[in-house]
Amino acid sequence: MSKIHLNIGSNTGDRHALIERAIALLSHSLPCAATVYRSDYIESEPWGFDSPNPFLNIGLMIITDAVMDPHAMLDITQQVEQQVGQGAPHRNPDGTYRDRPIDIDIIDIDSITLNTPRLILPHPRAHLRSFVTIPMHELEEKYKP
Repeated sequence: MSKIHLNIGSNTGDRHALIERAIALLSHSLPCAATVYRSDYIESEPWGFDSPNPFLNIGLMIITDAVMDPHAMLDITQQVEQQVGQGAPHRNPDGTYRDRPIDIDIIDIDSITLNTPRLILPHPRAHLRSFVTIPMHELEEKYKP
C-alpha cells in the first residue's frame, strides 16, 4: 500500500478543464487499484516568477493497493503533463519558471526520503508553498485512515 501526495497547478488556458483532465489521466494511468482524494481548489500568485496569470491548484492524495515506486510515479506524472500540456515547457531556456498549462509535482510518497538526479522526496520546497501545504493538510485531516 502507498500514500502519495501530488499537487497539480495551471495558470494558462481553461485551468479547471486542464486540471480535471490531468486528474482523469492520472487516475487511469496508475498501475494498480487506487483511491484518489481531492482537496478544494486554491488560487495563488505564481511562485518563483512574475506573471499576471494566477495559478489554480489542487492537492491529491492517492491511496494504492500496492507499493508505488517513486520513479514509476514520476514517469506517470510526466506523461500526463506532456499529454495535457501538449509538450509546453515548464521553464525558460535559462532555467527560470514560466506560465504553463499544467504542472504536476510529487510532494510525498510514503514519507520516504529520496534524492536522485530525477526526483527528490519529500518535495524540497513544498513547505514554502501555501498552495501545497493547505491542500495537503486538508486531505490529511479529511481522510485519516
